[in-house]
Amino acid sequence: MQLANLLRESFDVDCDEVWENERTPTPIRGFGVRLHSMGLSVREVVAVLDLLGVDRSHGAVWNWTHDLAESQADPPTAAPSRVAVDEKQIEVDGETKWLYAAIDTESKLLLEIDVYSRRGTDPAAAFLHRLTEKHDVSDTEFLVDGGGYLTALFRHDLSGQLNYTDRNHIEKWFQTVSMRIDRFHSFWRGSPASARRWLKRFRHHYNHDRPNQALDGRTPAQEVLN
Repeated sequence: MQLANLLRESFDVDCDEVWENERTPTPIRGFGVRLHSMGLSVREVVAVLDLLGVDRSHGAVWNWTHDLAESQADPPTAAPSRVAVDEKQIEVDGETKWLYAAIDTESKLLLEIDVYSRRGTDPAAAFLHRLTEKHDVSDTEFLVDGGGYLTALFRHDLSGQLNYTDRNHIEKWFQTVSMRIDRFHSFWRGSPASARRWLKRFRHHYNHDRPNQALDGRTPAQEVLN
């Protein structure tokens, strides 16, 4: 994203109610949050703001990102034809957790993410249930790689198949989020709830702010809404 576009979108942001008790002007907070979402650490965001003459602490920038994450709307409601679902082992404060994700293979929209304490049929079924509540997946074909998904799909009367080839996009997404987790996991403050807030903000950035090469530079949200 070009700097001019980043600055313009930061000034256009409407988050006054989210940050109503903050003394820093909303455009500056929006600029800082966008920098963090695009890959800068909290420390690096603080350094950039300092260059602009804005003196704010690491804790303040951290609070901006999480207050906004709490207010972010769910992804646009979708009726995808094919959805890739997968999970990846992560660590939260030294404890093993499992990150589940579902992506529309056509629009590249990140439909849902969540963190569970284990993997298997029951977590997979719980994750799929969240999808059925937010999106129209009654006619969707789910592309899975085992992990208890076939039984979980049967529980919810959903269609799916084992597929190890047409899942490149979700594999690339996990590579991207893994790099972010490796860099930012220390800011999760050791709780699944904190990890979910971080992931919610990253989902919003991925769907709404991050141009996708496979979509000719459009974002997944633009692809679904237009």
